[in-house]
Order: sequence, then structure tokens, then C-alpha cells
Amino acid sequence: MTIGQAARAATSMVGPMLAAGQLNLAAAIRSRRLGCSAWTGAINTDYDPFDPATAAHPHRAYEALHRGGRVHYSPRRSTWVLHRLDDVRAALRDTDQVTSSHGVTPIRMVADLVVLTDDEQHTRLRKQVQPAFTKGALDSWRGITDDIAAELVDGMISARGGCDVVRRLTIPMPIRVIAAILGVPDGDVTDFRHWSDESTRLVNFTPTPKGVVNAARSMRAAVALRRYFLQHLAAGQLKGSDTVLGRLLAHSADGGLTDNQLFYIAILLLIAGNETTTNLLGGMFDTYARHPDQYEMIRNNPDLIPMAIEEHVRHTSPIQNLYRYTRAPYRVGDVTIPSGSRVLMSFGAANRDPLAFDEPNTFRADRNPRMHVGFGFGSHLCLGAPLARMEAHAVLRQLVDRVSRISAIGPTTWSTNSSLRGPTRLHVIFREAS
Repeated sequence: MTIGQAARAATSMVGPMLAAGQLNLAAAIRSRRLGCSAWTGAINTDYDPFDPATAAHPHRAYEALHRGGRVHYSPRRSTWVLHRLDDVRAALRDTDQVTSSHGVTPIRMVADLVVLTDDEQHTRLRKQVQPAFTKGALDSWRGITDDIAAELVDGMISARGGCDVVRRLTIPMPIRVIAAILGVPDGDVTDFRHWSDESTRLVNFTPTPKGVVNAARSMRAAVALRRYFLQHLAAGQLKGSDTVLGRLLAHSADGGLTDNQLFYIAILLLIAGNETTTNLLGGMFDTYARHPDQYEMIRNNPDLIPMAIEEHVRHTSPIQNLYRYTRAPYRVGDVTIPSGSRVLMSFGAANRDPLAFDEPNTFRADRNPRMHVGFGFGSHLCLGAPLARMEAHAVLRQLVDRVSRISAIGPTTWSTNSSLRGPTRLHVIFREAS
């Protein structure tokens, strides 16, 4: 890639950031003009998902929200908070009044991505990527997924004295699966993982000096990742019939997907299926290490595995918080949220709602919590959810067949990311089944 091409690539990434800056400036001016009247009727809360201690261990804060009303307002963050399961599901369903088109993070942003659109534009973009996540597509990648799970569990079993399951399994599992189904060569996976991890951190951007530095690092990684994809796509690579992008090209009505569109679809896969799956797997290991009776339950009855995975999604909530923005006054109970407001959809709190789930803080492998919002809900239900379920199933099948007990050594360290929560360190020992 020439210097000129690199500059154009960087410019194409910066454009959405400039548009986001204009949106956020206008919103800040509007919020200041509205003043205190904006949150009249809601209960003020000091809940702050950006507080590291709260982000790592949010469940007491969720209990406090549930003891209050249906709608809370954070003056510090100029954000409305929905935390009841029924209210979160209703807002996610009502895209006429509560939209993703201004972003799903605390910073407003616009882009031609399926996660950042609604209505006809969202339908068009979702149809473009849907063929990559059909049952047939997933079945074709099941063998790859099972092989990677077997290899990683092998390494865990053979580790004398145990090891960090996050470093050895929950991080490499999803990125290796994604790389494989994208057709990324094994020799490129290390760079691919680095660029992917750094670039997708833009989703959790915060307007602080540290946040700006991190955003610059993420932008550099995004440019490098884009350069990698466009170079390989231009050479006819990553488009094989057994790859995600190849399937999309084959199903495209007019073959009209450009290489740039294919790159953004790959980014969508990374956002939807990488760290979220790492968090799901990490929460799964933490649960079984702390609650051996639940692990014994699925070992004795492996048919419970699909149900247990849904309970893991509910209980762990790999995505704790996402945002929406109102484009009309939106009423929840006795409170009307003004048009143009930022609304925090607390998936983590909704999945621990005592009005929806009996003993919500308790993990029960046989619960079958079908109403959870761990993968979102409505038109924005996560496209990568079937892939995450398949990976979790592959790992659990290996475990119940080969491991009799999972034991933790020391406490679990949890991430302090306000949106994506999972273990960052969990030292475990596997006892091999006889």
C-alpha cells in the first residue's frame, strides 16, 4: 500500500469520528440548555458503569436499581437508565422511538454498520450478512470449532499445577475460530488478534485524556487491519467458498459487495463474536470452578448443555451495557424520557431482574431462561449468538467427557470495561476424568 493509499484509508476511518464529534457537541449543548428539567420524574442514581470497581462487580448496584423505580437518571453521566427486563426488551423493540442510529456507546457515532442502523437501512445491511450465520454455515464450521476446543482443552489438562484459563483458552478460542472462518492463515493470526483487539476497543471509547490516547491506538490498529484485509481481498484471498466472506459474495443478489463492505462485515464479526465469547467462556469456567455441583449436574446429564449455556449468557451477561438514543419522547411508566436523550440499556441488570427470574443471582444449569437479553433482543438480536453458542457447546462437550472437576486457585480478576465484562485472570486446575 502506498503512502497515499494509507492516508486515504486513515481518512476513511476518521470521517465517522468527525461526524460523531458534531453529534456529541450538539447533544452536550442541548443537555446544558435543558438543565434539571430533563430528568424530572425519574429517580436520580449515582450508579456509574465507568467506575472500575462497579464495572468489575456490578451486582450490588443492580440490586439497588431494582429496589427503586423503573427509570433512573444519572446527572453525572447525563444518562437515563433502564434496568427492568420488560422495559429493556420493550425499548429494544421500539426502534421508532429508541434508535441505534446515533450509536450504541456513550459517545454518539454514525456509520453504515448493521449495529448502528435501524429501519430499512438496518434490514438491508442485515440481509447482506445473514447468509454467514445460517445453520448450514455454522454446521460447516462445527468441525473446525470442535478441533480448536479439543486442542485447547488438551493444553489445559496437561498443564501441571494448573494455568490461567483466560490466557490459555477463553481468549484464543474465539479469535482462532473467527480467523479460521475468515480464512486468515495460521501465520497471520498473532497480528490479526492484536489488530482486532485494539481496533474493537473503540466501542468503549471515553472522552478522557486516557480515552483519547487509547482511541488513537485503536485507530492505528483499525487502519492496519483494514490494510491487511483490502490487500488480501484485492489479491482474491479470504473469498473462498468455505469462508464467511465467500459465502456472502455467493449469496449477494448482484455480486455487488465491495471489498470495503466486506471489510466492515469482518469488523462486525469481530465486534459481535470475539470479546463477547471470551467473556461468556470465562464466566462459564468461573461458575463451574465455584459451583462444582452445577458442573456435576451437566456431567451427569450432558443433554442439559444447551440450557446451561443460556443460563451462562443470562448469569454472566458478557455484554453488560449498551446505549440507545431517543428520537421522540419515550414514556416508561410515569416517566417520559425526552427526545434526543442517551439511554443506558443495562442488559446485566435486566438479566438479574427479580421480577423476571427467581433467585436471579443464583446460577442454575437447568433454569432455561429463555427471556434473557444476553444477546440483545428484537431486530438487533446479535448475529454472532449462534457462533458463540456453538463455541461454548464445543468446550463444554470436551470438559464433561474428559474433566471430572474444575478447581480455582485464588480469586477471579474481572474486567473493568463498562460494557463488556468477563474474567481477565482465572487460574484453574483440571482433574482429568478416569
